[in-house]
Amino acid sequence: MNPKNKIYIIDVTNRDGVQTSRICLSKLQKTMLNIYLNEMGVFQSEFGFPITHHETNYLNANLELAKKGVLSPIRLGGWLRATKEDVNAAFKMVPGLKHLNLSISTSDQMIMHKFKGKLDHSSVIKEMVEAMREAHKLGAESIGVNAEDASRTRLEYLIEFAKAAKEAGAERIRYCDTLGCDTPYTIYERMNTLAKEVELPLEVHCHNDLGLVVANSICGARGALDAGCDAYINTCVNGMGERAGNADLVSVILAIKYGIGFKDKYFLDEKIDLKVAWRICKYASYAFGVAIPINQPGIGANAFAHESGIHADGALKDRRNYELYDFEELGRGEPEIVETGRKITAGEYSGIKGFRNVYEKIEIEFKDDQEATEVLELVRYANVHNQKPLTDGELRFIAQYPAPARKIFTMTP
Repeated sequence: MNPKNKIYIIDVTNRDGVQTSRICLSKLQKTMLNIYLNEMGVFQSEFGFPITHHETNYLNANLELAKKGVLSPIRLGGWLRATKEDVNAAFKMVPGLKHLNLSISTSDQMIMHKFKGKLDHSSVIKEMVEAMREAHKLGAESIGVNAEDASRTRLEYLIEFAKAAKEAGAERIRYCDTLGCDTPYTIYERMNTLAKEVELPLEVHCHNDLGLVVANSICGARGALDAGCDAYINTCVNGMGERAGNADLVSVILAIKYGIGFKDKYFLDEKIDLKVAWRICKYASYAFGVAIPINQPGIGANAFAHESGIHADGALKDRRNYELYDFEELGRGEPEIVETGRKITAGEYSGIKGFRNVYEKIEIEFKDDQEATEVLELVRYANVHNQKPLTDGELRFIAQYPAPARKIFTMTP
């Protein structure tokens, strides 16, 4: 292992997390998550689907925010099928796209029973390489290549596929445990062998069908690091994602920072700031409408709660007796104030007086009535867009960046 090799986080909440069945996020909520992920020091947000029409304005608006430095230094990466047609459509609809992941299935199961004869093993590689060349030609600056169902792919073929991707200019290979069937032992060995053979940074993308998602993610990353390659772990805020979910963002970071045998040997991207954890997890819970389990690592209501007499006594004497990390490190500890008196809110039917009162409380002033009226109109649209009361962070964003906000709220069927 090269001691300079590190683990980077690529969060996929806005791509895989929003594919969680029966729930969704508005485009404003996706934008706010990108802002919080940037504040947290996450390397890249997989921010959406560039060939999905209802995403177009949101994607372009977020790329404008990146140009303004609002979403910087985080990378905004799009997810595409590895076909020339998708690549061409993506750059036509989202011309500012610079970072992307191209995905195609590689297992015998998928090639035989998903493609149904349309592709074989050699044409899967051919499709992927052609898509990569087209993306580079159209201006892609970085491309990750996804091997869907990598955990059930024959290792010899996976190596062949990855070497072809490297030769075509891939920055990373994404090892996808699509069905969540790997174990910490198998994923370590497979990713370690893959990294040694291909000598390219590896992404690990795991699902939680067997309850092993965090363990698999850090063990897969360790396999790449031990082979002398950088590793990228895919996460979702609060472990959202298809079926049983993806690797929880905060749990992964805590495991790397505090896991015995891990914390002193393997290195996390130094830009990661856990103090944002509480804010982003609470926001995602509100946006998704899914409560945080009380036993969720670091963030759950019971993560720092002690009732047993022995435990309470020990924690009061020295928190290290029964707490592995400080709650302040995750941005916890400040009291949350709940108003129980008069409350003026800004909604889709708000008037100018109540609206200005709401903004005065979050210490934002408008230069004149015209500016206030314009922002009020956007706030009304935002409430229709979200279908729930806006947070202070959302209200601030709309006032500070009205033009991108207008684009985010606009869709043309």
